[in-house]
Amino acid sequence: MLKDYPDDRYETLKEVIGRTFGRDAAEVTVGNGSVELIRAFCSAMLGDGDTACIKPPTFAEYEMAVRLAGARCTVDDSGTAVLFLCNPNNPTGRLYPRPEVLSLLERAAGQGTCLFLDEAFIELSDPRQSLADVSHENLFVLRSLTKSFSVPGIRFGYGFGTPELIEKIETVRLPWTVNAFAESFAIEAFRHYDKLEESRESIARERSWLSDRLETLGLTYEPPSANYILIEVPMESEVLVGRLLSRGILVRDCRSFGLPRHIRVAVRTREENRQLIEALEACLP
Repeated sequence: MLKDYPDDRYETLKEVIGRTFGRDAAEVTVGNGSVELIRAFCSAMLGDGDTACIKPPTFAEYEMAVRLAGARCTVDDSGTAVLFLCNPNNPTGRLYPRPEVLSLLERAAGQGTCLFLDEAFIELSDPRQSLADVSHENLFVLRSLTKSFSVPGIRFGYGFGTPELIEKIETVRLPWTVNAFAESFAIEAFRHYDKLEESRESIARERSWLSDRLETLGLTYEPPSANYILIEVPMESEVLVGRLLSRGILVRDCRSFGLPRHIRVAVRTREENRQLIEALEACLP
């Protein structure tokens, strides 16, 4: 494995992904994590004078990739080259139903806009709402294997689009960015893709338990759908994050999302979730 370069076309890998989702291998692209594919997509689809619609709060990498491509960002979705939608959204956890996203796609296509649909967390939420099975010239769907299988160190993202769109992305993507270890892991992971149902069930149970405890603490949170919860806190998030860290609890400070009084917490095991609640009880005013 290590003495040879990977096949930069990743034909076997793409065929495995295609069979998993009912797509042709020519409709699949792969990359070194989802961030590489976000940047490759923007490089292929945007340029000077273009605009892309990004509605905050959401993943900051969209804006960075748009600006690196020479385009500018707006919150107005009329007449833009690209519309970004994260489903479920990070950090809010809002999950858009499939019919709503399909309607959004049709409106975008009618304006000549390409919908960039980031489904990095949908496999841990409700994949029935996914558009991964939809082939449309104005749609690109992004996925992240490292989120669903909890292996961020592997760095593996993949996406779906028409063969024409995928060819544009593949043209600008750097060669051999998916290393042989990641390729081998991904092929094996997709053979066990159905096991994610067990993960979703476990996450849903713990998410419900954790949500109930947050309510008991009097905390307001966004209705969660994935393996994280966005919580409004009665103090500057930086202060609370520091207090929790001193107790060995690491949560996401959401100031980078423009939310100075919010934290994002992960839904973990019952014991870890219990430790989080106990730490919040001790650290909140």
